[in-house]
Amino acid sequence: MPHSFLNILQSFDSITLQEMDGVKLMDRTDTKFTFNIRNLSSILEAAKVDYRILDVEGNRISRYKTLYFDTQNFKLYNQHHSGKLNRYKIRHRTYLESNLGFLEIKFKNNKGRTLKTRIKEIDVPDLKTGKAFDFLKKILPFDPLILLPKLWVNYSRITLVNKTSAERLTLDLNLEFEKDGKKRNLNELVIAEVKQDSKILSPFVAIMKNSHIRQGSISKYCFGVASSFSEVKKNNFKLKLLNVNKIINS
Repeated sequence: MPHSFLNILQSFDSITLQEMDGVKLMDRTDTKFTFNIRNLSSILEAAKVDYRILDVEGNRISRYKTLYFDTQNFKLYNQHHSGKLNRYKIRHRTYLESNLGFLEIKFKNNKGRTLKTRIKEIDVPDLKTGKAFDFLKKILPFDPLILLPKLWVNYSRITLVNKTSAERLTLDLNLEFEKDGKKRNLNELVIAEVKQDSKILSPFVAIMKNSHIRQGSISKYCFGVASSFSEVKKNNFKLKLLNVNKIINS
């Protein structure tokens, strides 16, 4: 990683995990952007006036390992592909620096809001039994027994928190898709996501506008599935996939 942006990370005011409890934003609106990592230094420099950075025991970049579950025929992916609202994602995420793990359900409703529920599970659980099964059974409108592990999506994350309003910003880099032991790395790409409890003016969105970076992104899971499985539908994602590849190769 270029030292220049690592130095900028050190110049941010910090926030701890405990202090972040007030901005969990489990019910929120999301706005996404994608750009090439060479733009990261100037974007961070512009952001440090308005945002604090999450610091976990001296680490200002945290590593995440995420295993996504879907049905045999990718029902959850296909719902996203066809633009269906009231759709679900099911995943287990490990936060490597803090040694925490959660089984999570993400629900995108027909009002465009993202609702997240989760239970603590340090390791990837068996979804067919015990606490994990009970959690999924209670929330999902389908039988959890049809879910299978499909794809690992791993990355490093910088988390910024607005100093004055309920807004969190994540910057994901070193993206890696892993399937059957084979890995694909996309180190040139940064995926930024602005998370707010209501649509308020965001300093980061203004930075993106000034940098001529347009809103829009494909979800990491859908991007990974479309890139890793030849048998899935991807027509509706073609333009997004082209845009991401253009950013990577620009």
